[in-house]
Amino acid sequence: MSSTTFGARRRVMRRWRAAVSRGRQAGMTTAEYAVGTLAAVAFAALLIAVIKSGAVKSALSAIIQSALSTVS
Repeated sequence: MSSTTFGARRRVMRRWRAAVSRGRQAGMTTAEYAVGTLAAVAFAALLIAVIKSGAVKSALSAIIQSALSTVS
């Protein structure tokens, strides 16, 4: 086998590996977005649960009342 044939084969293999690698990365990006979205939804649900609790409601009401009485 000549050196030019070997070099050409080597370039083809390098391009093929790069193409396969890019294909795998595209799938990982989609999976990462799915995990990130799921985490954001879980965090939002947690915040809603905390805000609806009695202690937080009363604290927020006190802060709002204080702010409104200061402005008036």
